[in-house]
Amino acid sequence: MSVKLEVITPEGILDGTKAEEFRQTVDEMLVAGAEVILIDLKEITFIDSSGLGTLVVILKKVRGMSRKLCICSINDQVRMLFELTSMDRVFDVYENRAAFESAMANA
Repeated sequence: MSVKLEVITPEGILDGTKAEEFRQTVDEMLVAGAEVILIDLKEITFIDSSGLGTLVVILKKVRGMSRKLCICSINDQVRMLFELTSMDRVFDVYENRAAFESAMANA
């Protein structure tokens, strides 16, 4: 059975100025029927508290619709932020896209 997967790859800094646009993009993916959304953070250089809050809001919305949200390719700054806030235990985080795809294939 095939799952409808959508991937979003934000770039630069994920902060309050980009939060609304980011949320809107994910909303459009959900409306289009995405069952799994992968947020590939390989191009993100920094996430502030507003950006982290946006990720949490998106996660709640996705889970509320009985869908799945995953994150991959986080850099050291983002990893530290996730660990300090325990978000690494809240989100499904994969080392990279290949690790995510392998996990999905074995699910």
